[in-house]
Amino acid sequence: RQMCVPDKYGFPKQHKERCKMFLGYRTGDVVKAITPKLTVTGRIAIRHRPSFRIGKSDIHPKYMRRVHRADGYTYAW
Repeated sequence: RQMCVPDKYGFPKQHKERCKMFLGYRTGDVVKAITPKLTVTGRIAIRHRPSFRIGKSDIHPKYMRRVHRADGYTYAW
């Protein structure tokens, strides 16, 4: 899979900018997700698709509510 644009010598010249925020959430936000099947609270990892990862669960953002915005510190919840 091609991840960057190489120059004529094969060295990377350009790469895709990473997605820092998606649908108002960013990686590290602590959210509470209440779905029809389960309730999960935890730190999310965003992906550029309609579901985010909380622990081992993929959950759609429409079920999420932000509890704490990521600020660079690590907290023991």
